[in-house]
Amino acid sequence: MQSFLDLAKKRYSVRSYKETPVEPEKLKQVLEAGRIAPTACNNQPQRIKVITDPTELEMMDECTPCRFGAPAALLICYDKTVCWERRFDGAHSGEIDASIITTHLMLAAQEAGLGVCWVMYFDPVKTVELFALPDNIVPVAFLPIGYPAEGAAPAEGHSQRQAIEDLLI
Repeated sequence: MQSFLDLAKKRYSVRSYKETPVEPEKLKQVLEAGRIAPTACNNQPQRIKVITDPTELEMMDECTPCRFGAPAALLICYDKTVCWERRFDGAHSGEIDASIITTHLMLAAQEAGLGVCWVMYFDPVKTVELFALPDNIVPVAFLPIGYPAEGAAPAEGHSQRQAIEDLLI
């Protein structure tokens, strides 16, 4: 079994996919990682839409140019009525919780032999409209998911990282 660091180092943003459908059991495995991810006060505000229907994939294409031909995608959202709120300033945990969930989904996909790309470049108004999201549901990211195409590779500079000492304050 590979170590967590090995798994994290192998993961990269896939921007080219095979047409091969993602097996439902693999999608379920990935979704389970999102289900068990930590959230503020364990309120679990994450809401995830699985997108595999061709019509819905075309709807996603209207919201973002960044599906990259993936045969499936996840739309990660949060329910703003369920989020924890910090009493000092009223900040709520929705985007942070959704980001934690998305990270778990990405790493679980990598472990399952799938590729993903975190997409924040999308039109949120159009996304809410086309996917008929209720007012309390806020979209945070699309996650195209599938098998990387032949020749798919990390973007230039993917493995360039700052020294740990440069990250400390």
